[in-house]
Amino acid sequence: MHLRKISTTAVALGAALVLAACGGDSPGGDGEGDGAAAEVHGAQAADEGTVLDTPFDKPELVLTDTNGEEYDFVERTAGRATLLYFGYTHCPDICPLTMSNIGIASAGLTEEQRDRLDVVFVTTDPERDTPESLGPWLESQGPDFTGLTGDFETIQEAARSLGVHIEPSTVDENGDIVSTHGTQVVAFLPTDDRAHVVYTEGVTSDTFARDLPGLIEGELP
Repeated sequence: MHLRKISTTAVALGAALVLAACGGDSPGGDGEGDGAAAEVHGAQAADEGTVLDTPFDKPELVLTDTNGEEYDFVERTAGRATLLYFGYTHCPDICPLTMSNIGIASAGLTEEQRDRLDVVFVTTDPERDTPESLGPWLESQGPDFTGLTGDFETIQEAARSLGVHIEPSTVDENGDIVSTHGTQVVAFLPTDDRAHVVYTEGVTSDTFARDLPGLIEGELP
């Protein structure tokens, strides 16, 4: 199925303001900013990905994986189809649903296809999501998924370069810690190591199951 192409600039300006419900209320803004977010978010079907007319480069991101080892995102995912998502393990809804949808879809791939796909989850709550706690949670979503944690400023800068908005964790009026973050899954093709497709929270496992085989081959959906 053909996906609607929109400009990378529009995604960066608009989708950055589409925040996960698990992070609490979206921050306020002026009328112009709110309008841009609504226009971009509504310009595509909720259960479809969006092909970017100008792809994003991979962010220079070096963090710690769930084994406590250094993980260079650019180096380790070079030449591989890669899905990148920013979220946190204490998220009550969007994050586990998103990762579960990807896990269900990837389970339907052949072993050879799975070997050519990287799914990378970067925490937006690194103070609580240590390598020890992140590993078991992520393994329940997909045994081959990679979890990364580390310096929040480094994570935030990498997310910002892809048009994904995240904020430091805060404590709400009930004393609960929340982490506000964008809901985009960013898909990089193996042919040029650049992000060509963005999926938002409305995307189902069926969409990922349909798109992943082509992405692994370096093809747009």
